[in-house]
Amino acid sequence: MSPKKKSGQISEPLEQYRKPLTFETVWQLFCETDRKFQETDRQFKETDRRFKETDRQFKETDMQFKETDRKLRELHGLFTSQWGKMIESLVEGDLIRLLNERGISVMQTSERITGNYRGTSYEFDILAENGSEVVIVEVKTTLKPADVKEFIYKLSQARTWMSKLKDQTVYGAIAYLRADAGSKKMAENQGLFVIRAAGNSASIVNAPEFRPKVF
Repeated sequence: MSPKKKSGQISEPLEQYRKPLTFETVWQLFCETDRKFQETDRQFKETDRRFKETDRQFKETDMQFKETDRKLRELHGLFTSQWGKMIESLVEGDLIRLLNERGISVMQTSERITGNYRGTSYEFDILAENGSEVVIVEVKTTLKPADVKEFIYKLSQARTWMSKLKDQTVYGAIAYLRADAGSKKMAENQGLFVIRAAGNSASIVNAPEFRPKVF
């Protein structure tokens, strides 16, 4: 009597599915495994190549951003410089009249006075003078408190830097197109004439009773 079949059992003997491992079978498995390793290595190399290409593109983009930033800074510097020269010309055109109205009888002006004193370079935007009095003018597109402090220092050194000022009465004035909060008042408190450029003219904004400081 043949044994009873259990539910789900395969009646065919398993031996017929078992194949002995031959050299050819092992060799085929080895070759297949090696092929897969090589394919995996190729994929790794491709991934690495893409990473390097992405890194190169990032570096190139960063370089382009830096170049663009450099050009923007150059344009900003050029714009500021040209704008500053325009304000200087505007202020200088009205300067003699404005100072004469304030009791300082200057007769001539000069721009961009530069020099070097014992290794220290200096520059003054405008000088208005009459031989015994001189008003040194600093021109700023946007006036800031730090600009006032720096100009006060320059005024304190002016007689040392420029020998022709030694026997003259030296006053200071600071001109601007825009001013940060508090900078105009700070300049006036330091004894400076404060000149505002607006439209096609300039005006002194100090109070009528203002008396400039002699530096």
